Amino acid sequence: MTATSAPTAPVGTPAPTGTTLVIGATGTTGSRTTAHLVAAGRRVRAGSRRATPLPGAEPVRFDWYDPTSFGDALAGADRVYLVPPVGDPDPAAVMLPFLDQARAAGVRRAVLLSSSAITEGGPAVGQVHRALPGLFGEWAVLRPSWFMQNFTGTHAHADSIRAEGVIMTAAGAGRVGFVDADDIAAVAARALTDDRAPGTDLVLTGPESLSHDDIAALLTEVTGRQVVHRNLTYEAMRERLAAAVPPEFATMLAAMDRSIAEGAEDRTTDTVHRLTGRPPHDFRTVAVRELAARPAPAGAAR
Repeated sequence: MTATSAPTAPVGTPAPTGTTLVIGATGTTGSRTTAHLVAAGRRVRAGSRRATPLPGAEPVRFDWYDPTSFGDALAGADRVYLVPPVGDPDPAAVMLPFLDQARAAGVRRAVLLSSSAITEGGPAVGQVHRALPGLFGEWAVLRPSWFMQNFTGTHAHADSIRAEGVIMTAAGAGRVGFVDADDIAAVAARALTDDRAPGTDLVLTGPESLSHDDIAALLTEVTGRQVVHRNLTYEAMRERLAAAVPPEFATMLAAMDRSIAEGAEDRTTDTVHRLTGRPPHDFRTVAVRELAARPAPAGAAR
């Protein structure tokens, strides 16, 4: 399933003022969103559990599970980038009280990171998606496909690639419009700063749909190390995930793999191009950028 509408110029123009609280500012999209905002001359409060300094941003402590951190983090902010707590099957329980406090503190625009696999009102962050338009007059929900950085960064797939040269999924031959985290951040920065907020949810993908076999072949070519995709059953994948995350979350993630196998993520959209004015990065480009110069770890499969 492919969106074919012609690219247009980026939506709106950047607003001249405003301070953005970026939650999860040391994470995959949060760090990149912070960098995009700083490069554009924006004021950024970089929220993380350790108040980690980031270039050009003001570090602030923020912990979803510690409401005493909310007030200081929100001080002076009129917009917020929301990265849900990782691995929590019910993020609304901590996010909705924060969003009420954010609105009362003067935040007028919120941009939520969700997933292409989770619709408004769906499980987990889908409940936050449903609530967002009623809380803020200016809003957007980013629904990216699976991150390309899952294979290059700190994700379990990247770990198994480095350790064993294997990607393990229950996705079969299903195809996914994998997206670069930097493209997500570029869209997030526009959604946070354009004069007019999108006021909708935005499905973000890369330029092509790829299977995990395709990903393995491209990684083999780029790195010079053999990488293979091992397809697991839904049950085996759920058990593997449950060793690292809560059982309810493991069940949801394994079900997402099964949906991929059934074709649910075989699509591309023009959203990145439409909002940023440039096409999204393809996986080969990202793999070369992030992996080609790395030495293979000692004892790694070849």
